[in-house]
Amino acid sequence: MVTLTGIKQLMNRGFHVELLCTTESRLHIEASNIGIIIHPVKAGSYFHPLSSLRLAFIIKKIDYDIIHTHSSKDLWVIVPAIKLLKKKIPLVLTKHIGSFIVKKDFLHKFLYRYVTRAVAISSVINKNLIDTTPLKEDRIVLIPNGVDTDKFNPEKVKGDKVRNEFNIQKDKILIGMMARFSRGKGHEEFIKAAAGLNQEYNKLHFMIIGEASRGESLYEEEIKSLAEIMKLDNLVFTGYRSDIPELLAALDIFVFPSHAEAFGIALVEAMAMEKPTVCSASDGIFDIAVDNKTSYLFEKENASELQEKLKLLIDNPAIRSAFAKASRERVLENFNINIVTDRICNLYSDLVLLTK
Repeated sequence: MVTLTGIKQLMNRGFHVELLCTTESRLHIEASNIGIIIHPVKAGSYFHPLSSLRLAFIIKKIDYDIIHTHSSKDLWVIVPAIKLLKKKIPLVLTKHIGSFIVKKDFLHKFLYRYVTRAVAISSVINKNLIDTTPLKEDRIVLIPNGVDTDKFNPEKVKGDKVRNEFNIQKDKILIGMMARFSRGKGHEEFIKAAAGLNQEYNKLHFMIIGEASRGESLYEEEIKSLAEIMKLDNLVFTGYRSDIPELLAALDIFVFPSHAEAFGIALVEAMAMEKPTVCSASDGIFDIAVDNKTSYLFEKENASELQEKLKLLIDNPAIRSAFAKASRERVLENFNINIVTDRICNLYSDLVLLTK
C-alpha cells in the first residue's frame, strides 16, 4: 500500500517511476492498474543471481537516477546488480518493520555499504536500524508514512450510509477498531473491554473492520467465537472493505490496541477523520498519538485499562470533541501525504546531487 501510494504521489509530481516486484504478488496485480512500467521477477529465496543479472541489465539500459526499496530482503537482489555495473547510484531503503536479528556480520556489512540512506518510519524503527544493522546514525533519516488528508476528510465524508447499512442508530456511540486479523493486533482486548462496557451502558455499539491475513483464518474464528461467548450482540464484523473513510466517519471513538506497531497507518487515518482515540502505549504509536491531547493511552494487553480509558471518552463529549480536533491538526502538520512526499523528494534531490 505504501509503495503504491508513493508511486502515485511521485507520478503526480512528474517523476518517471518504474517498479521491480515479485511476479504475481499483490503489489504486481495492483500496480498493473496505475499505468507504470513493471519489471516482475521470480524470487523465492534471498539470493537470486539471475534476477540480479536481469536487474543490472535494466539499470544499465534505463539509467535510473535513484533506486528506492521498501524491503531489506530486496538488497540481496539489488546490491549484486549495482556491484556488477560498478555504477554509483543512490540506493534508499525504507524500513517498515523492526527486526530482532542482528545484521552486522560480513555479508550484511557488504550489503548495507551500498545503502546510501535508510528511511525509518518511526523512532522505534530508527533505533532498531541502529541496533541491528551496520548503518550509522548519519545515514538514517526519519520520515513517517503519510495519508491523503483530502481523501480522509471529515468535511467531505459522512458515515450515515455505513450506520444505515448496519442499522446503528444515531444516538448510539459507535466504537471501532481496524486491523487485519493477526495475533498481536489487540482484538482480544477490544472484545473484553466491549463486554465490560456493555455491563455499564446500553447506548454503545462496536465495530471491527478487517479480514484475516493469509493463514490467520483460524484466529479470526477464535475472535468471533470469543465475541459470541461474551454475548456481544452489538458488535459488527465488517470484513474487508474498500470504503475506509466512510467507515471511520461512522465511528465516534477509534481504538488502536496493537501490542507492537512500527507505525500504525490505520491510527493516522482515524485521526485524519477527526476521531478521538484510545491507543496502546507502545512502539511507533508514541510518534503519532499524544496522551491527553489527541488520545488516551493504555498499557498494552490490558483490557481493563482500555475499558477505563474508553469510559472517559464515553462520559465526556467535550473531551471527545477536543481530541478529535487536535487529532486532525496533528495529522495535517505531521502526516499529510504531501508533506511526507516533499521530504522524500528532497531526499532524492540531495542524494542525486551527491553522486554528480
